[in-house]
Amino acid sequence: MSPATLGTPSPWTGTWVTDRLGVSVRTTASTIGIELDELVGLAIRRNPRRAHLLVSTVLGKHVPTDPRIVYGAGLLLGFLVSDALADVRCVGTSARAAGVADSLRAALAAVDGVAPAAFLDAVGSLRASADVTGPSTVVVGYAETATALGHCVAAALDVPSLHSTRRAVDGVAPAAGFAEEHSHATEHLLLPQDPHFLDDADTLVLVDDEISTGRTVLNTVRALHEAHPRSRYVVAALIDLRSDADRALFADLAVELGTQIDVVALASGTIALPDDVLVRAERVLTEVPVLVPAAAGSEATQTPAADDQASRPVRRAAGWGDGVRDGARHGFSPSDEGPLAAAADRVALDIVPALRGDNVLVLGFEELMYAPLQVGLALTERLRPAGGGVASVRYSTTTRSPVLAVDDPGYAIRTTLTFPAHDAPSDGPGLRHAHNVAAGIEGSRRFTDIVVVIDAPADTAELSMPGGLLDRVAGGCDQVHLVVVPSHIP
Repeated sequence: MSPATLGTPSPWTGTWVTDRLGVSVRTTASTIGIELDELVGLAIRRNPRRAHLLVSTVLGKHVPTDPRIVYGAGLLLGFLVSDALADVRCVGTSARAAGVADSLRAALAAVDGVAPAAFLDAVGSLRASADVTGPSTVVVGYAETATALGHCVAAALDVPSLHSTRRAVDGVAPAAGFAEEHSHATEHLLLPQDPHFLDDADTLVLVDDEISTGRTVLNTVRALHEAHPRSRYVVAALIDLRSDADRALFADLAVELGTQIDVVALASGTIALPDDVLVRAERVLTEVPVLVPAAAGSEATQTPAADDQASRPVRRAAGWGDGVRDGARHGFSPSDEGPLAAAADRVALDIVPALRGDNVLVLGFEELMYAPLQVGLALTERLRPAGGGVASVRYSTTTRSPVLAVDDPGYAIRTTLTFPAHDAPSDGPGLRHAHNVAAGIEGSRRFTDIVVVIDAPADTAELSMPGGLLDRVAGGCDQVHLVVVPSHIP
């Protein structure tokens, strides 16, 4: 079932790319009965090595999304991992899966917060099938897009987690490094504070938002297994697009290493890529300014006027406090979950009285995805008793991914804000982006409030300078709230 059959007002957000590049997706399997075109749209990358970007509807990376959908989708993936570990199909039983799929469809089509709440409740009624508590299982999420997703999977399993990072730390030796072959920024590191964090894990769960060919996963498994052989790996992703040949490589590696490698996803299928897709994309990137005139809120018209910016000073939110792990960059245990959620709630309590209106975005920062997600969940919960006083809370994060923006309902990236990096990245300065944040998407109202959540190393002069992140988002809302999370550095 595609979104068009549900009576939703908008077409699939991949049609624009399909019409011009010939890229399309087809579902072949789904444990919960959800379709690929319900989980992703398409955009065109500004990348000579890869033409397309799969834009998730449930990840909260490029598309502002109700945080309950993001959290629920991550927990759901975690419960599918639990089923795999227990060798059962608890979540995937027909009645239960259909109920979850229907609630997810309703949440994605919702215009208010009732359906997303029902989806999270439906997922919350599930339980882990396998007893994987303790050091025997560890979750590893991939930066930058799957850091929060890895956290959610670990929360569902109640196990420790770690995510890869591009931010090196003096004195912390990498547990492993690997390359993401199609990416524009290829170096990833695993930097657990405890050098034995991964050693005691008999099972590693590797979490990414998508598996296209699986080469990144294979590189990871090979590097980790060489450092410390283990009996099992489970690869978890929202979507799995491997070809038969790609799947064979997974089986071959498992035999070669003498281990077990399982893969779970919300939906699996194939993606059609014409042989000349890179040439087509290059042509579109050249022609699109003529094909799609700049509109209000598009890339060409998003720089705020100086007097407009001056009328919207940034408000620094309080409440996070010290001593709270900001995420799994250096390791995260189940006991860290409660303090992080409590810190996010304190921040929400501080922000609510200062809100200017009823359309709120929580905007995270590259790898820092889980703490902002928790702030979004806390704001949603804090505002729920208001009885509709606040219509929506959405969540997304900034990204390194340069993507073409096209203000068309059949395209997944409608607007883009671009600004300089503001955390002194080890790989040097560069541009960063916030997609679908500016007003004008499907005629939607502008965000009245944008809550920017960063960690302490990103609180720099570049953040606040003209043309910086705060300056860019201030031109599209009534109030910017800045949350600076103390960064845990070993």
